[in-house]
Amino acid sequence: MIIYKTAEEIEIMREAAQIVSRTLGIIAAEIGPGATPNKLDAIAEEYILSQNAVPGFKGLYGCPSTLLISVNEQVVHGLPTDKPLKDGDIVSVDCGSVYNGYYGDHAYTFQIGEVSDEKKRLLKVTYECLMLGIAEAKLGNRIGDISFAIQNHAEKHGYGVVRDLVGHGLGKTLHEDPQVPNYGRRGRGKKIQDGLTIAIEPMINMGTEKVIQLDDNWTIVTEDGLPSAHFEHDIAVINGKPEILSTFDYVEDALKNKG
Repeated sequence: MIIYKTAEEIEIMREAAQIVSRTLGIIAAEIGPGATPNKLDAIAEEYILSQNAVPGFKGLYGCPSTLLISVNEQVVHGLPTDKPLKDGDIVSVDCGSVYNGYYGDHAYTFQIGEVSDEKKRLLKVTYECLMLGIAEAKLGNRIGDISFAIQNHAEKHGYGVVRDLVGHGLGKTLHEDPQVPNYGRRGRGKKIQDGLTIAIEPMINMGTEKVIQLDDNWTIVTEDGLPSAHFEHDIAVINGKPEILSTFDYVEDALKNKG
């Protein structure tokens, strides 16, 4: 059952999302060759707690960390380690917060140092998939219109669209109805209405769409070992149109300031 949100609830969710956005901005300033995922995780947790919020992932489903950090062929749900990031990596950083009982959930894939043109193209197309999907989250459309827009753009560029993991509704729990797949057909799925709050998160692979789970029971990797990219925004449908509750502005400002 879809839980549609009031204007007041959406404003709380906007702040939950913005706390995550600011956290990712702080991570953007710190991430780079030699940075360790465990250190980034500690920085994120400290900041979220300073904002009268709590980490959204830590302890949920047994998750041991505040951030999920997925490097190269890791698609999502990578657990932080002490292994330093290196030049040429691409790294998805996924973060959640709970503020006044509501979740924010938001992800960005970073380039570490000098990244290959192939990886840059993958990131560009995955980001475009996210924005094209968001544009379809409007009154009169259905969830399948979001899914189709993402799949069509990714496959047009020869990329694999992960089937085993999907975007989702968001609210007082991290995963609510409806599921928001990154593949599908126009005109299928639930109708989009005002008050809908969802996390749209394309997971796009350079090669096959097939993925496997590692023995840690968390980390998802591409079956062929080729890189994957992941971007995620929180969306509310307001007055018939999608409004992005999260932002990449903090990330982009931090990356600019690093030069």
